[in-house]
Amino acid sequence: MTIDTGVNTSDVIVIGGGTGGYSTALRAAGLGLDVTLVERDKIGGTCLHRGCIPSKAMLHAAELVDGIAEARERWGVKATVDSVDWGALVATRDDIVARNHKGVEAHLAHAGVRVVRGSARLTGARTVRVESAGTESAPGVHDLTARRALLLATGSRPRTLPGLDPDGRRVVTSDDALFAPGLPASVLVLGGGAIGAEYASFHRSMGAEVTLVEAADRIVPLEDADVSRHLTRGLRKRGIDVQAGARLLDAELLENGVRARVRTARGETRTVTAERLLVAVGRAPVTEGLGLEAAGLTTDERGFVVPEDWGRLETAVPGVHVVGDLLPPPSLGLAHASFAEGLLVAETVAGLESPPVDYATVPRVTYSSPQTASVGLSEAEARARGHEVDVDTMPLTAVAKGMVHGQGGMVKVVAEAGGGQVLGVHLVGPNVSEMIAESQLIVGWDAEPSDVARHVHAHPTLSEAVGEVFLTLAGRGLHQQ
Repeated sequence: MTIDTGVNTSDVIVIGGGTGGYSTALRAAGLGLDVTLVERDKIGGTCLHRGCIPSKAMLHAAELVDGIAEARERWGVKATVDSVDWGALVATRDDIVARNHKGVEAHLAHAGVRVVRGSARLTGARTVRVESAGTESAPGVHDLTARRALLLATGSRPRTLPGLDPDGRRVVTSDDALFAPGLPASVLVLGGGAIGAEYASFHRSMGAEVTLVEAADRIVPLEDADVSRHLTRGLRKRGIDVQAGARLLDAELLENGVRARVRTARGETRTVTAERLLVAVGRAPVTEGLGLEAAGLTTDERGFVVPEDWGRLETAVPGVHVVGDLLPPPSLGLAHASFAEGLLVAETVAGLESPPVDYATVPRVTYSSPQTASVGLSEAEARARGHEVDVDTMPLTAVAKGMVHGQGGMVKVVAEAGGGQVLGVHLVGPNVSEMIAESQLIVGWDAEPSDVARHVHAHPTLSEAVGEVFLTLAGRGLHQQ
């Protein structure tokens, strides 16, 4: 719905229709507030259109390809992959995105959220000018005023590297990698965080030769060191050339690809030629043209809008809140964290007591093959914070279902010494993204190993390994050394 030109007043104005923005709008409308949402692109933002949803659809296709190879090589099922129909794969992906997009728009319409299409610029603490192309019958300028609150949820964009301007074909970012033409025969991925690991995994499943370069001394450097080690092992087992502690020296564009020089951790200079170079070196908050100064707002040196009150996600300007990728750490830049932040802001503005987002209990997942999933503190973080800890690990192949899957992996639990509360749980292996919810509750509810050990895990499942680790930490393990 497009509202009329002139001055329009709402209880809440939300700028940005991604996960954080639309969750705020829906919850606020559900609480009886009058809500206007401004979006210059498509409702759903990066997560729905360029990130979480389309990339996981592609990764599911990659799992199917890998499954056929496993069926043939390990289980004697005489199956082969003749080829991957890229057009059909893309059509299925786009259909999933389109259906989700229509669903979100329908929810907003049903909730009575007014949607204004165009680019927003702040003109005051609670006033916004929205400009769009417009038509003669529907002017393209809207001046909006928020009675109660203004929410900034403008998201982020991929960071790039000097001299490596993306062209959508030879050099791509994580935003446009999904829409590059066809499947390349070789890929150089710069950045070994979650996004880089996922794209490296996808392209390898699709038959590409893949080199993964990470400047830190290990991939997924924000995860526990054992997670990094097991993921590195799993990716290398699949034929991915993982180069941690390495950096790009330079890159030359070729007619049909890129030639790059990489300095390895051993100080050697390697030349890597690939059809595609994928830059996955992080994301930057989007505030350009937003007019923060007019509202009395500033950003920190990294471009984040820092809240004055983390319990309300409210800035130093009363009534102006921020969620999602605009937030600095400890916010995680994850869609599900943005969703929780949106609920918090909406409930706060409505006058409800809403618990702050506990970022320590927000799960983190990398959807590569193998997957990683974690919640809480790593072993190093726990020790750095002064905790005396007990740590126990178990390979997934120690349980029967892990042997069936055959991917390896592990469970690692970090707890306060002497049977104290669980501080962190870290998983690597097949389908661990679907196993982390139990651990999220364990960490979030300050459970101790003995609390978990009295619950029986189904057999045979991968989750038995989780149960066995807690049994061991509680002094009841069947496989204690």
